[in-house]
Amino acid sequence: MDLLSRLLHRDGLMLIIDKPAGVAVHRGPKGGPSLEDAFDQLRFGLPRPPALAHRLDKDTSGCLVLGRHRKALERLGRLFKSGRVGKTYWAVVEGAPSGEQGEIDLALGRLDAARGWWMRPDPLGLPARTSWRLLGRSADDALAFIEFTPHTGRTHQIRVHAQAKGWPILGDPIYGSGRREDAPPLHLHARAVSVPMQDGKAPVEAVAPPPPHMSEALAACGWRGAAQP
Repeated sequence: MDLLSRLLHRDGLMLIIDKPAGVAVHRGPKGGPSLEDAFDQLRFGLPRPPALAHRLDKDTSGCLVLGRHRKALERLGRLFKSGRVGKTYWAVVEGAPSGEQGEIDLALGRLDAARGWWMRPDPLGLPARTSWRLLGRSADDALAFIEFTPHTGRTHQIRVHAQAKGWPILGDPIYGSGRREDAPPLHLHARAVSVPMQDGKAPVEAVAPPPPHMSEALAACGWRGAAQP
């Protein structure tokens, strides 16, 4: 796997890469290939490869932040935990919201112990809050292009919140119709990230282009490609 061509930002403390969809960020209990296997490409002269500062789901593409050494990882860990890292996601959902923007404030908890990371709305769960903005919709209102901004970092937060609103993410194999054999890949993309890595300096920012598998659905919702920020 060539990660050098997917590098969005590099400095002495951190890297930001454009994670491909369909690749796990780290090796799971059942083994298999992962993004971490290729991190040695990204040492750039340091004695050790970088390490994950946060996670993205296997089927989610886009901006992934790596710390280049222990102190940087500690700093990044505090920033992510405190919610100071700005994250923007693009998604194509099935159905369409009735408004132009809004906020989803819905606590989340585990679906059940046997389902591992699967989540569900749970009034006794952990607080979870996501803002959303409609960027486009298909002519038949079957699909919508939405920008999501999570203000908390719960597992599968955007995916569960979208499902709870009645417009699950296209291709979601857990919370949408992606369980069908002919279903498309998950249409969720970590579009941008903003990391206030050093006090007194402007945040480090990166933007990742949407993956090829989302192009057709985005175009159906009015996205104009590189001409649209």
